[in-house]
Amino acid sequence: MDKTSVLAITKNGVKIGENLKKIFPDWSIFAPSKFSNEGNEIVWYSEPTSEKIVELFKNSNALICLFSLGAVIRLIAPHLKDKKTDPAVIVIDDKTNFVISVLSGHIGRANELTQEIAEKLQALPVITTAADVNKTIAVDLVGREFGWKIEDDTNVTKISAHMVNEEPIGVFQEAGNKSWYKELPKNVLIYKNPEDLKQSNSKAYLIISDRIIDKELSKESVVYRPPSLVIGIGLHWDTTKETIREGIESCLDKFNLSSKSIAKLVSIKKPQDVQGLIEIGEEMKIPVEYVNREELADISAPNPSDTVKAFEGTASVSEAAAIKVSGGELIVEKQKFPPNLTIAIARILN
Repeated sequence: MDKTSVLAITKNGVKIGENLKKIFPDWSIFAPSKFSNEGNEIVWYSEPTSEKIVELFKNSNALICLFSLGAVIRLIAPHLKDKKTDPAVIVIDDKTNFVISVLSGHIGRANELTQEIAEKLQALPVITTAADVNKTIAVDLVGREFGWKIEDDTNVTKISAHMVNEEPIGVFQEAGNKSWYKELPKNVLIYKNPEDLKQSNSKAYLIISDRIIDKELSKESVVYRPPSLVIGIGLHWDTTKETIREGIESCLDKFNLSSKSIAKLVSIKKPQDVQGLIEIGEEMKIPVEYVNREELADISAPNPSDTVKAFEGTASVSEAAAIKVSGGELIVEKQKFPPNLTIAIARILN
């Protein structure tokens, strides 16, 4: 957790907080100043707890409350927004018998943190989310450890219900790490292509792909976007951000690929980095990687160019860079955008 706050409001709670600080040194422990024991590990506050908990709720990634569940719910209820933005909230009772995951169990990682704390305190973890209780797939967590993004979370709740109720779920995967689940539940079957998926008796689908999915299929699906595409870029020193963006968008549109699956932008290492490439990387929030011409010259690319070789010292930039950095296969051969841009796209193999 980036910022974890612990709120204690009883003497026993203060002791539990001090213990948690020893186990998790980066956590911040807060308690009313009336219990001050001059302990350096506690941040003592003087304002009402009803105000302090709101401050911590809004400014923490995880909030651990060392008092009753009912009191916590009453205090935070007016400030709840949604599971994407609310922090993880966990309650620990005054005797550390139970560690209870209260809010943002999946996306906020409250369930994961509950298990960790309970293990350290030798307490009983209390987790009530249906996917965890039924030991099935948590639809909103699939591939999170691999950096996958959900295309549109509109269907997550509905398909989670199908999953928990053990109704038939079909899976199609053509990109991304294959080890996202060790053993699939009996109601989940893998299909080789989208057509087989459509013809199955599945109530809903999980699709892991870097391609654009047709509307008929996507309306009954949760679509996951793994960071699987490496975009190779050949360019001049004066190629602008706008030109690069238009070229990338044109290629993605032409070849039915999702921008949410772009892992890296790659190009040849020049004496000075091209400003347009720096800017488009910052704008798209995608890392830019450079490859030395000697390494590119060793790559066998399908569309080498003598002209490129004369200027760059290697016969291929966009294709060779995409192949080199992805370690995978070229799925879009060099596309030319005269006079100063070429783009190729490779898929990372997992």
